[in-house]
Parts: sequence; C-alpha cells; structure tokens
Amino acid sequence: MRILITGICGFVGSTLAKALQDNSPGYHIFGIDNLSRSGSWVNRETLQQRRIEVIHGDIRHSSDVDALPVADWVIDAAANPSVLAGVDGKTSSLQLVQHNLLGTVNLLEYCKRHQAGFTLLSTSRVYSIPGLSQLQVAEARGTFYPIPEQVFPEGISSQGVSESYSTDPPVSLYGSTKVASEHLALEYGSTFEFPVWINRCGVMAGAGQFGHPGQGIFAFWIHSFREQRPLKYIGFGGKGYQVRDCLHPIDLIPVLEKQFAEPLQTDKLRVINASGGVNNSMSLHQLTQWCADKFGSHEVLETNIERPFDIPWMVLDASLAKKVWGWEPEISIEEVLQEIARFASEQQDWCRLSAT
Repeated sequence: MRILITGICGFVGSTLAKALQDNSPGYHIFGIDNLSRSGSWVNRETLQQRRIEVIHGDIRHSSDVDALPVADWVIDAAANPSVLAGVDGKTSSLQLVQHNLLGTVNLLEYCKRHQAGFTLLSTSRVYSIPGLSQLQVAEARGTFYPIPEQVFPEGISSQGVSESYSTDPPVSLYGSTKVASEHLALEYGSTFEFPVWINRCGVMAGAGQFGHPGQGIFAFWIHSFREQRPLKYIGFGGKGYQVRDCLHPIDLIPVLEKQFAEPLQTDKLRVINASGGVNNSMSLHQLTQWCADKFGSHEVLETNIERPFDIPWMVLDASLAKKVWGWEPEISIEEVLQEIARFASEQQDWCRLSAT
C-alpha cells in the first residue's frame, strides 16, 4: 500500500510516517512538505535516512499536488495549527484559509483522480466556543473541572466534548477552516465514491515536537521550562487552571489501519474524536508542578490577559471511537511527558530552533 502523508516533516506527520513504516514494512510511505515550519528540516533528514521520500512542495499549489505520485491513501496532517492564526497580527488570515482549506480541496481532487482514500486529522477546535466558554467550572488541586450539577449543552458531559456537540460558529478562523475541510471531504467522498475518515484529535504531544505554543502546549511548556525561558499564565485569573487533554500520535496507528481496511460501503460513522480524554488531561498549573519536580523551580508569571478563543476546560470524549473501532489511547499522559522531558534534556536550544 502506498501512503501519502501531507505535512510529513511536521511533528505529527513525521511521527506517523516512522510508526507506520515500523508497524507495517510493506507500506510505501512518502510525503509532501513546504518546509515552512522552523526546524522541519531536522525531520526531513531523519525521514530520508529511513528512505522515506520527502517531496518539497506546497499543497496550496494545485500543480504541486498534481505532480505527486499515485497513492492508495492520503493522511492529511498539514495545517497551520494555531487557534490564533490569522487574528494575532503576526499571521495572515488569507494564508490560514489557503493552508487549511484550499490545500484540502487540492488533495480531494487528487483523491478523486486516483480513487485514493482520504483521512483528515482534524481538531478539537471545530467545536463551538460559546457553550465551552460558558461551562460552569470549579477549581480543585490546581485544575478546573466542570461542575457536575449544571445543565450541560447537548454533547458535553463531565467526560468531555462528544461528536454530537455543536460545530456552529464561532469556532475561530482556524476551527472554521477545519470544519469546512471536514464537510468538503465527506461530500467529495460520497459524490466520487472514495473512502473518507475524519479523526478529530486532542492536543498532540511527544518527543521531537517543536517548542512553539501553536504546535502543542505540552511540549512548548516543558522545553521552555527546562531552558528557563519566560512563561506566563494567560486568562482565567492567571492561575493556569485551564485544562487540555493530550494524545501521542503513535496511538492513532491502530485506528488508521482499521480505517484503511474498512470497505467503501460501510455503516461505520465517518467522524470520531481521537483523544486522551479525561484520564490523560492536565492543567497548566499541574504541568508546571510536574516540570518543577523534574527540572527544578522556574517562575511563571500570572497575567490578566484575556483572549477571545480561550476555553477553561477542553477535553474530548472519545467513547465513540471505542464503540466503533474498539480504540482507546494506550500511552498515558505521564509517559508522554516523560518522553518529552527526556528529549528536552538532550537538546541545547530547542526553543530557539523552533522559533527561528
């Protein structure tokens, strides 16, 4: 089987490429990357050492996608992943749409032409912000938790946000590009009869992830803490009680392979959450304490800054993935953090590389 991975030199793309190669030597893995992310050239070298072909190109350009070799499956891991993209004054809203939506259209045309399957790695940020931001939360042991007695919005419970929760705007420009990509992918697959799967992922984390806040808060925090770089709590009283769950990309391999093997005509749901869930979630305050135990003390500033897309508690409920695919994450959050910390201890200036 020939598998094309977009964004193959990013953390998620490169991790999946290596894991798929290790798990199934019969796969022929290749990928495309525009190498625009700082540090991506490091992953390119590692992949090429494994004889995984890396094509320098940009999925925003149809001519680059048209020139790609034929694949049986496409895993779309290319995206501008920051919820602040296009609104932070540092990045272009048009570039965000081109990266995350126009690129998807070009890939779907490729799949239509070659009858290739398409797997979109989507995000928890497709879910509607108002219901999430208005959750009633309390604090205990340095972390927010949703008050059980409240009337939850449909699709949200103390176990997290399920697929039935609203994706209505506002979800951020980033979230909107991913929702639109999901809808287009499902329409293309239905109309042109090729398989499409949508996996909405929580925060991805693991060794080798770049120390940039837009690419994963867990790795950014650990690398910044170890390198004694400035850190600050933003929003919600400046205490760092806001919570996210995390998932190691390797945990996606079992569900991806089941999706590859599923026949075109199936009654399985096309959209699932793939996440660490409540058991693999942590607040920034708890992460800071974990880092202090590992590396020693480091000051984290408390600020009163408020941002429009911040959410106090964002945990995905992946129980549907267990029901449909028999899937649940195997790598615990403690194992993920230890892996990042070991990698961080071997680096000299990883944050600077990530921000070049």
